[in-house]
Amino acid sequence: MAETSKHTGDQLHRRGLMLILSSPSGAGKTTISRMLLDRDAEIALSVSATTRPKRAGEVDGVHYHFVEQAEFDRMVEADEFYEWARVFGHCYGTPKAQIRAGLKEGQDFLFDIDWQGTQQLYQKDQQDVVRVFILPPSLDELQRRLTGRGTDSAEVIAARMDRARAEISHWDGYDYVVVNDDVELCFEKVRAILHAERMKRARQTGLIGFVRELMRD
Repeated sequence: MAETSKHTGDQLHRRGLMLILSSPSGAGKTTISRMLLDRDAEIALSVSATTRPKRAGEVDGVHYHFVEQAEFDRMVEADEFYEWARVFGHCYGTPKAQIRAGLKEGQDFLFDIDWQGTQQLYQKDQQDVVRVFILPPSLDELQRRLTGRGTDSAEVIAARMDRARAEISHWDGYDYVVVNDDVELCFEKVRAILHAERMKRARQTGLIGFVRELMRD
């Protein structure tokens, strides 16, 4: 069951955070992301803009904001993205306006982005970003998972493995690193990180007023 997203009388207001989950393709970030969204109502998925075509079952504004390349280029020029990148021939970017408004109200956002996007986002808003990198238990296991999907050719899998090695080399650019050998255990570790980060003093914006009232008693 999801946890309540409302700030009740015994909960102090806090500023939201941006939780980044990064991993090589096949290491489990999509599964962990879905588990977080399903079990924790205080976090919402950041909806990226993309130039890639819409896939079957995807809804504009829910899974992605699907835009033409010209519109994406305009948004880049207008500095409307926290971060953006070109991945496998298509552009992806995180719009700023909705995220900033949500953070102020205490909303947390989940980001499924790569190392390049993580660096851009962190440089623009360090205080609100929590970076988590998910590692596979081994490269052999990662290749087995990618092959087991049955959706990619051998050439595509080889390209994903090459990209995975490059992505893993940036593991030390993250605040937390978790090995996904068991998906439930990995999820519990990521959720523990999220809970701890929510309780950081700097994010507990309601503490100042609370302590002032406390000291008057």
